[in-house]
Amino acid sequence: MAAKRKLTAEELDALHDSGEAMTGHLDSQHSRRPGLEIQRVNVDFPKWMIESLDEEAGRLGIPRQSVIKFWISQCLEGRKVKRS
Repeated sequence: MAAKRKLTAEELDALHDSGEAMTGHLDSQHSRRPGLEIQRVNVDFPKWMIESLDEEAGRLGIPRQSVIKFWISQCLEGRKVKRS
């Protein structure tokens, strides 16, 4: 298979604006999300918190980790708004 020619930003913009499919021109193997890279952390919670988190996760039908990440993001976003 021949290597694809790299498109300029302007060419990608034109593809997007025309509604044409762009996925054939993107390299998802090497894509990045600056500022959103994942970094693992370990946090110890009391048993009652884990039980409450599991209860909420079960109620929502999502994993415990999703509940934790959502609640922390909501708290941090709220702090940003208050500081503005």
